[in-house]
Amino acid sequence: MTVAPAVLDTTGLLMYEQADKLRAAGPAVPVEMLDGLVAWSVSRGDVAKRLLVHPDVSKDARRSWPDYRPGAYPWLTAWVDVVSMFTSDDPDHKRLKDLVARAFTPRRIEAMRPAVEAIVTDLLDGLAAREAGAPGQAVDLRSAFSFPVPTRVICDLFGVPAEQRPKMLSVMDSVLDTSSSPERAAQIRDDMFAVMHTLIATKRAEPGDDMTSVLLDAREEDGDRLSEEELISTLILMIGAGSETAVSMIDHAVVELLANPGQLAAALADPARWDDVVEETIRKHPPIMHLPLRYATADIDLGEGVTIRKGDLVLIAFGAHGRDPEANPEPDRFDIDRADRQHLAFGHGIHFCLGAPLARLEGRVALPALFTRFPELRLATRVEDLPPQPSFMGNDYRELPVLLGPAR
Repeated sequence: MTVAPAVLDTTGLLMYEQADKLRAAGPAVPVEMLDGLVAWSVSRGDVAKRLLVHPDVSKDARRSWPDYRPGAYPWLTAWVDVVSMFTSDDPDHKRLKDLVARAFTPRRIEAMRPAVEAIVTDLLDGLAAREAGAPGQAVDLRSAFSFPVPTRVICDLFGVPAEQRPKMLSVMDSVLDTSSSPERAAQIRDDMFAVMHTLIATKRAEPGDDMTSVLLDAREEDGDRLSEEELISTLILMIGAGSETAVSMIDHAVVELLANPGQLAAALADPARWDDVVEETIRKHPPIMHLPLRYATADIDLGEGVTIRKGDLVLIAFGAHGRDPEANPEPDRFDIDRADRQHLAFGHGIHFCLGAPLARLEGRVALPALFTRFPELRLATRVEDLPPQPSFMGNDYRELPVLLGPAR
């Protein structure tokens, strides 16, 4: 890399602006992440799709990153140091995915609808009681609704005991924070492994009808099973990834629908339109912008004078494609009637997000229920004053203050 790298913004304030600049600068652009690490940022959808299925691009740092040192970058641990389907190439990727995928078949996801609906109803009842007790008082919708919907679903699925949930969810919610000091990042890493060890010890002592117990007992036909490291890594992946995407989606959808009452009315009038609400939300406001990390195993010529060299780090900007005006005209316009909508919010290729159907289901259930129960819902602050998540990876608000109004 001969061009001075752009430093990725860690505040979340410049996420969209920076993605636009990186996309315009070339098919891949050197960027500096944390701790001086430099990678090629790929912000164009066609280039991203090419590299996401390229035979010379690996997800396995242990085999494909020449300078890899386990644990050297605490903020990268959940994305690089773990050993799961997320950080593996085939055949290991397929083996690890097959041991988990049985919980995420279309039939099993649809069977979870009543459980999701029950969680949403319970949370809305809590909000209604709060409004009745303190009418007109602002509520942080993220902490009271958007966050607990998917986190309760995933914790129920993996059998996380109630007393372990607050610590686990606090830790997993911190993993995306790229503004943490090295000391804080190291603490988050240590806490992340600690909560998973605690969960595994609990399930070994008292197995139940949950995915953690299934994974503890999971074997392939040849007798292969998850190692301890693979088990912990898989839980980190599934419990973390299984919640953050939907939290962001619900938050951003609420803000956009309040700003576009005509589109909210259209969705309330036709339940099928909530699919369009979900897809347009994750197109315009991708839950993940940059997702570490991939590694070139050979030189890759991208044209325009850009060659990714063997051993270079590759950082795919999944969220940039949906905001590309070439892919989606007027990308800053929220439009549930948008034709030929394109995005990479859930990835592409063999690492396409296994939990995407569950995240979509959560959005389709939570959003209409929220707006039906609280028809007078409105923001308690200006949109431009909503504090962003401090991250160049995750794209969410830190809090979402709203006024509920009387419940129906």
